[in-house]
Formats: sequence, C-alpha cells, structure tokens
Amino acid sequence: MKKCCLLFIVMACCLNTQASRIAIETKNMTLVVNADVGSAPQLWYFGPKLSSEDIGRLQHPSGGRMDAYPAYGLNTPAEAAFAMRHSDGNMSTVLQTEKVTSKEDGNATVTTIRMKDPVYPISVDLNYRAYHDVDMIEVWTEVTNQEKSTVTLTTFASGVLPIRRGDVWISHLYGSWGNEARLVEEPLNPGVQVIKNKDGVRNSHTDHAEVMFSLDGKARENEGHVIGAALCYSGNYRLKIDTDDTEYHYFFAGINEDNSEYHLKRGETFTTPPLALTYSTEGLSGASRNFHKWGRKYKLMHGNIERKILLNSWEGVYFDINQAGMDQMMADIASMGGELFVMDDGWFGDKYPRKTDNSSLGDWVVDKQKLPEGIEGLLRDAKKNGVKFGIWIEPEMANTVSELYEKHPDWIVKAPKRDAVLGRGGTQVLLDLSNPQVQDYVFSIVDNLLTKYPEIDYIKWDANMSVCNHGSQYLKADDQSHLYIDYHRGFVKVCQRIRDKFPDVTIQACASGGGRANWGVLPFFDEFWVSDNTDALQRIYMQWGTSYFFPSIAMASHISAVPNHTIFRTTSMKYRIDVAMSGRLGMEIQPKNMTDEEKALCRNAINEYKQIRSIVQFGDIYRLVSPYDRKGVASMMYVAENKDKAVFYWWKTETFQNEHLPRVKMAGLDPNRIYKVHELNRIDVKPLDCEGKSYSGAYLMNHGLEMPYSNNVEWGKKNEWSSRVLLLE
Repeated sequence: MKKCCLLFIVMACCLNTQASRIAIETKNMTLVVNADVGSAPQLWYFGPKLSSEDIGRLQHPSGGRMDAYPAYGLNTPAEAAFAMRHSDGNMSTVLQTEKVTSKEDGNATVTTIRMKDPVYPISVDLNYRAYHDVDMIEVWTEVTNQEKSTVTLTTFASGVLPIRRGDVWISHLYGSWGNEARLVEEPLNPGVQVIKNKDGVRNSHTDHAEVMFSLDGKARENEGHVIGAALCYSGNYRLKIDTDDTEYHYFFAGINEDNSEYHLKRGETFTTPPLALTYSTEGLSGASRNFHKWGRKYKLMHGNIERKILLNSWEGVYFDINQAGMDQMMADIASMGGELFVMDDGWFGDKYPRKTDNSSLGDWVVDKQKLPEGIEGLLRDAKKNGVKFGIWIEPEMANTVSELYEKHPDWIVKAPKRDAVLGRGGTQVLLDLSNPQVQDYVFSIVDNLLTKYPEIDYIKWDANMSVCNHGSQYLKADDQSHLYIDYHRGFVKVCQRIRDKFPDVTIQACASGGGRANWGVLPFFDEFWVSDNTDALQRIYMQWGTSYFFPSIAMASHISAVPNHTIFRTTSMKYRIDVAMSGRLGMEIQPKNMTDEEKALCRNAINEYKQIRSIVQFGDIYRLVSPYDRKGVASMMYVAENKDKAVFYWWKTETFQNEHLPRVKMAGLDPNRIYKVHELNRIDVKPLDCEGKSYSGAYLMNHGLEMPYSNNVEWGKKNEWSSRVLLLE
C-alpha cells in the first residue's frame, strides 16, 4: 500500500469521534485538509512534503477564512466558490462534511470529501486526485441535486486556495491574435484581480487559465517557492484572486458563470473541470517541469511519442491548392529530411469552391477543379515522396455560403428572433455543438475522412470564430444559459468519439493560432499551434510564456519566410531555425522560393534536430535569461532526465553598437559530469572557441560560456541577428 494511503487511513479512521486531518500527498508535496464531520472542511496547508509528525503538529491557520469550498449564504460579504438557488427560492447554502473516502485510481489516489447541506438534499463532492509519480494534485467538484425539483447553480468554482499574504507575485499570460501567451508579472495587492475568458469557443488568445504565484518576491526561474495552477477546461473560465482585510489572498478558479447559470434537474450531477495545482521550491522553471511531466504522462495525447517534422502549406500557398503544387511541396520537404506534409485550407467545396475565406465551410468534399485526382492522388504522391500526409479541417464552423447552411440553418448558434452575427469573411457561422445532431455531423467529418483514407496521418483542426451571439436553436427557452457549458460538453463528446475510433492519428488544435492552448483540449490533441504569427523574434516571447505550463512537444514551432507574413520583419534563416528548434520543429514556407543555401541550412537543421528531438521534446526545461527582462538576450535549455545530454539555446533579442550582454550560467546539469560542447546549425567561418571542448557541469552552471555577439560569417552575409544552439553530451 502506498505511503499516502496509509497516512490517510491513520488520520481519517476515526472520523466520527475526532478531527479528521487528511494528508493528500504526491512525491514532493502535501496538501492538508481538516474535515470534521458536521463542519465545513478547512484547507490547512499546501506546500513541500511534510512528515507525519509535522502533519500532526500542524498549526491551525489564523487570520483568514480557510474553507476548502466556501458556499454562499451565511457569510455573504465573503467571496464564495459555490452559490445556488434552491427549488423554493432560498439562495443560502451550507456545506458540511458528511464523510471522507479514498480510492486508488491508476497511478493516483483520489480523496473525496462528501459535503451536504443540513437542510436541503444537496450534496457536493470535493475531490482531490494526487499522483504518485508526478507533483500534481487535481481538484474538482460534483454537485448532485436530490431536491424535489430543479435547482439553479449560479457559482461553481472547481477549487479554492488560500495563499498567505507576504511578498506574493503573480505570473500570468495575456495577449491577442498573433501575440499570444505574453508574460506579465506583478505583485498581488489588495482588491480583486480577475483573469477571464468569454470567447465561448477558444479560450487562450487574450488570457490563459493558468497562473503561477511566487511566494517570496518577484519570481525567479530556478529558485524560490512557487505555486502553479491550471484550470483544465476548454471553455469560458474565471480565475479570481480576492485580497481583503485578512491575512490571505483567496484564489478561486472555475467555469465563468457569466450568463451561464445552470439548471440542475432532480437526480442530475454537475461536474466541474479539474484545477491542477503544483508546488515548486525550484522557482518558475521547477513548476513548469512539474506541469510538463504531468502533462506528457497523463494529459497530452501521445505525450510519450516523438513528433514528426512537417511542412504546412498555409503560408506557402494560402488557398492556391492544386495537385502539382502539393506534390512539389511534398518532394521539397522530403528532400530536406522532413517526415510529414500537411495540406491546409482551400482544398474543398463542390457547389461553392473554397477560393477565399467567405465560403464552403461545412462542405467537406474535394474541389475536383483543384484536385482532379482527389485525396487518393495526394496520398499516392505522399507515398511516392516518402512522407506522411495530413489535412486541414474546421469542423465546428460553416459559412452562410455553403450547402450545409442551406440544408441546416437551424444548426448554427443564433439568438432567437435575431439575425446571425457573421464572422470571418463576412459569412462564417458557428455550429451549435449542444445539439446531438451537430455532434454527429462534426464526428462524421473526421470519421468519413479517416475511414475512407486511413493513410491520413495528421489532422489540423482549426476554429476561427467565437460565440458572437448568445442563442441556441436546440436548447429549450428556459435553458439558453446552458449554451457555453453545453457547447463544450458537446465538443468533448465529439473528441472522445474520435479518439475511441481513431486513437493513432495526430491532431493539432489550431484556433486562429493559439486559441486552444489549454489542458482541457489536450487529452484529445497532440499539440497546438502557438500562434499564426511565425516571426522568430516575437515567437521567442510567445513560446517563453507558453512554456510556463506546456511542454515543447505540444508547441508547434515553424520556420517561415521573410519578410514575415504577419509583421513583415526580416530575420536571418539561422535565427528562424534556432527559434523553431526549441519546440516541435516544422516549416511554414514555400520551398521552391528558397535559395539552395537556405534549403541546405534547413536540411542540416532537420538532420540535427532529429539528433536532439528526444531531449527537446521529453527533457526538463530550465529557463535561464528571460526576454522580458530586457537584457538583450534570451536563453533556455532542455536537459535529459538522466542528465547525460542537454541542449542550450541563446538568442540575441536586440542589437546595438558597444552592447553588453550577460554571460549566461546554465542549470540542471550534473555538477560532477563532464560535458562536451558541439554547436548545431553552425554558419560561422570558424567554430566557437568552446567547440569540441569539455567542461564540468559545475563549471557550466557556476560560470557559463561566452557567446559571441554576432555570427562570424563572410562580409556580405553579415546581419543583426545572432543565435546559438549547443548540444552538451
């Protein structure tokens, strides 16, 4: 029996006669809940692993409200995690511990605190899943209605965490289309801070449902105490930190309840999405490593399988799809060592051929004018060229200019008595996934493709529209407030059906770029498109923030053309390669427009990426110098789990005459091992002075290596961009 289970039994066996102090534990973390029968459970501790003796001696927290799941009604000035309107109209709820149970669930222990209202037949199960081999605890609730009729849920957080005041800082991600996952760090001050999303479909463009709290001042990367939190949900969310006149900050996380009150029928159970919590004594990077290990092992689809190196057609040809052009791109990526070609938007439509973004969504049949030999011809050419084949779809959407819309105008999200609000191209509409018929249709898109063409290896699943007008033509009038929640329930049902039937296909979550970078969708998807902006310099900033919570194996990072198609910056080919190689490497370019020298650089980079792929995609991240610190350089590294190999990245972010950049100290190495240095993607006339030399891990971590501020190349090839990738082994 696991130690954590033994400890739970010892602390909880006498529930009815004494205080029940429950220790919920992972390898290096302890969360303590005090759950007396007849009282609200209290959160007493969350932090580094405690001994059983320390748990027994644990101080009762003072100066704050420690309710593990505070309900609204009898302390109305305080923020609540849960609020409801009972069937008789009473808006007060009391949640008291009834019993505590524990069970093994795979490689985790699930502890459930059953809470009940002493007056009304409402129960709330507060669940904690503690993993044995990764430092992550997931918390969620299950609300069951046994009243005589329907009740209304108005607030339903997944979890709550009181955080002792001090010098606490928050790190979180914000942004926009083409500028996703930008990092902001700020102190927690009195008042209420809210991080939220109300897009309805895509929830990580403007904000992210993940945060980190540094407990001892402004966060540092590789030292300091940090709490990390991630809501595992694909829909609208709200993270709220309330700092009042007590000694605590109160962190609430869950579904955004705005315009989403939920009518819970008699006998029905409402389940909230998990809130994942981790604790690190090794700074922000330590918390990131915990998220990455948990994510790869327990959340991300195929998190243990190396990702292929691909070429996507979008920035190369946009809608200009044709048979010969696709064959040419396949041959080009194959010649550079790539393994997969993905045909993007523009391949479909019969009555309404897809030539621009204003038609055809919903009509998933091949445009025979563009592709007379159909997908069969593309698969034949892929096999001829020795690459796998992937395809783009946007199955949740339609255009008003489509055969689908002509047949089923009743399938779209639309406010009653009002015209539909139209999106991209002036014609795009959103299909209503709360409708089981729509769920069947969306599933059939993937089912038909993969059943007819089982050789398809990869699907790029896009989503380019929000819920722009609130209304479901399927839901009853009294349940219109269920739209946001039921949309994502339908989305999950479709994804689960797809994965049950097609477990091996690789699927990318693209949503106007990085709109679906969240742990709610990734159990069904292998990766996400970080951003439609492929500019290498801006990608450093976006991928830096993304890496706080998501592993590189999930971060699609592509080499693109210059001037960049989004912001028109011109960066060097090496710089673009060196940035893309820090994620899941791919290309987003028209190879026939590349010079022979550029192709040779990419061919070499792809070959060298294959040598480091396992380190990058499965290694431990150590962020070293942040681009947000404005020191003119950004640097990070991945270290193999057994510390025998590492990959070090160094990118210059500014160029000035007589600039002075810091020497970067490495991290995560074995101080007693000797590491030999080899530069990847080298373009310099002469090798670095450290090339081929060996250094102890202690030296590299205490001293670091000097990086030249520019690449030593022929005069006519000099430019302002400089970057380095070093393999240490």
